[in-house]
Amino acid sequence: MTDRPSPTIRRRRLGAELRRYREGAGITIEGAAAQLACSTSKISRIETGHNSVTPRDVARLLDCYGVPRHASAELVDIAQQARQKGWWHPYSAVLTGAYVGLEAAAQAIRAYEQQVVPGLLQTHEYARAMIRSARPDITADEVERRVRVRLGRQSLLSQEDPLDLRVVLDEAVVSRPVGGDPVMRAQIACLVTAAELPHVTLQLLPFAVGGHAGMDGTFAILEFAESHDPDVVYAENATGGLFLEKSEELRKYETIFNSICAAALTPRESAARLAQLAKEPLWNSSRPRDSAST
Repeated sequence: MTDRPSPTIRRRRLGAELRRYREGAGITIEGAAAQLACSTSKISRIETGHNSVTPRDVARLLDCYGVPRHASAELVDIAQQARQKGWWHPYSAVLTGAYVGLEAAAQAIRAYEQQVVPGLLQTHEYARAMIRSARPDITADEVERRVRVRLGRQSLLSQEDPLDLRVVLDEAVVSRPVGGDPVMRAQIACLVTAAELPHVTLQLLPFAVGGHAGMDGTFAILEFAESHDPDVVYAENATGGLFLEKSEELRKYETIFNSICAAALTPRESAARLAQLAKEPLWNSSRPRDSAST
């Protein structure tokens, strides 16, 4: 399996190794911070992969931890690679860089979406309309920057070693005409086409299911090829999102996702339903609204 290059995943891997060596040497975070003459919070953020660290400082820490020269040289090299900029760096002001970096390194993603089409599957027109609606406070230029980076992420599905993507969409996602009728019909048709790719699995969770395990919110489970890169859950919210890495958290979301998949239409049934919705969308339905009958 290919180890997808990403400075984000390298920072995460480096931080985990630094923490392992520090704990193995019996040195506290305070002791490591004293070695670099920095705060304990900086050491903590380095070890969780949220902060980058210079190769020189890595070498100093590893020397303090008594790490053998050959292992030290490998981690110093990873530190150098981790300081490189991902393709998304110029857009860091308009995106969640940590998520995009992890996404770029993932081998597989399992996601549940309640309200919008996942960014990896959005058309240009849908992306623009969705961002404009969700962020009325930003400029037209910033909207276009967000659209460009969102479309750039989609190369993960067309590269030589594509990402394995499995998505469950709540029926609400394809029931609201984001961008208007033509834009949404084209978006649904795009989903039908994407579902034909061997590395993309789409399932639709119909309204008829009623209550289900995913009602607490949208999330994505990112899986990595290397055993020393643990999987991570990204749970979205209005301010960006939350990364969850504890084993019990991962198990909880895996259980939720499996439950949602079991409740949803099969991939074949979902493709047929999406094709039908592209021709006869729910927003054009002649059925009276519930509120009209009350």
